[in-house]
Formats: sequence, C-alpha cells, structure tokens
Amino acid sequence: MKRRSVFLVILILFSRFVMAQESKTDYQKLVKKFIENIKSDNKEAIGDWVVYPLKREYPIPDVTEKADFIKRYSEIFDATLKNEIIKSTPSKGWTEMGLRGVMLNHGSIWLDIEGRLTAVNYRSKAETELRNKIISSQKKALDPSIAFFQTPICILKTSKFKIRIDNLGNNNYRFASWSVEKEMTEKPDLVLNGGELVVEGIGGNHQYEFKKDNYTYECAIIVLGEKNSPPARLTIYQSGKVILSQDATIVSR
Repeated sequence: MKRRSVFLVILILFSRFVMAQESKTDYQKLVKKFIENIKSDNKEAIGDWVVYPLKREYPIPDVTEKADFIKRYSEIFDATLKNEIIKSTPSKGWTEMGLRGVMLNHGSIWLDIEGRLTAVNYRSKAETELRNKIISSQKKALDPSIAFFQTPICILKTSKFKIRIDNLGNNNYRFASWSVEKEMTEKPDLVLNGGELVVEGIGGNHQYEFKKDNYTYECAIIVLGEKNSPPARLTIYQSGKVILSQDATIVSR
C-alpha cells in the first residue's frame, strides 16, 4: 500500500512537470512569433494581436484600433525597443507570469497567455516629445491659477462636476473642479493641494484623497471592480460621513 502511494505521488509530480514543460513550450512559440514580426516590421500581423486600447502614458492618447496602431507603430517601437526585443530569445529575457502572461525583461513588453500584445511600458523619444508638447499646450489653455504642474494625472467627469488631478511634484497632488456646464479653461470653483495617492492591493485600484477642514474629497480610479462598476467615482465626506457620491467617467488619463 505504501509503495502504491509513493508511486501515485511520483506520477502526479511527473504529470505536473510535463504540463509545465508543455506550457513553457507554448508560450515560447508565441514569443518567437512576436519577435519575428518585430524583426520584419510586420505591423499588420502585430496589429491583429493587440488588445485595444493599448495604453500610453497620459496625456499621450491611447492606441484605439489597428489603423491607429499601424500609423503609430514607429513612434512606439523605435530602434531602442526593437533592438531589446530582437536581441531576446523565447528562453532568454522573457518570463512567464502565470495567468498574467509573459513579460520582457522588467516588463517593457507584456503578452497575454494567447500571445496578444497587452502592454508596452516604454516611452520612445518621439512619444516623449509628443507628451511634452501636449503638456505645454495644456498649461497654456488653463487658468493661470493652476497652469503649473509637473505631471497631469487625469480628468474626470461626473453628472455635476469636471475634475482635473495633477502631480505638482514629489507626489503632491492637486484637485481642481468646475461645475459641469463650465469650460475647464475658466478659473476652477475649487482647488485643493496636498493630495495623496492611496493604492489598494495589486488589482490596480487606487484613489486620490484631498482634505480641507473636516471634508475629504476622494477620487477613486476603478481598474478591477464589479461587473457594472464605473471607471471612477467621486466621494465627498464630511467628518467621515458620505455627503456625496457620484460615478465618474475618465475623460483623459
């Protein structure tokens, strides 16, 4: 009986080993195909395997569809990034991360378990110049009272308000809001400085919290929520009690 138990344990371990090796072989085939397409600049093929929208660092617009991807391919995959990909091999440089897929080096490229491109965490020189140009344009369009910041974070819209969140530097966040019928080029109705970023777990959910007297303004960005969860939510507390809660859309991020 004891021998039979040992045999079963060995059989289970061997089966798991075989399955792991098969999984590894499968993802290496997908990675090899991706590398070959990058090497030949096969934009069409790569564009078919992108999970849209492909996020870009705000305020650079996200890549929303295949035609947009093909148009911006060289802007995203510059010589430096292409060289990093081409120099890699399926067995060297790429790491399997379970259900999250596989990543290149420290996460510059992510492919899902089906080999689709889900993220490019790299900003080329062209994108850097575009980002700086957009930020400069935003600063010129804003009221002088808030036309200074280091990094724009996002713009939210609720049924009653428009909200802009910026990083003033050193993770010092600023909240500016307008009534929904006003233009954001006008002077804000309310400005709050000294906000903090609060990250919840590893799902990506996070929120920006701003305090003034006994009020707390909470702007939650919902990455992983329930089926009908909104992209964001504004909640205002007075002495710890909710006095307003409104779902929000992310106009820009």
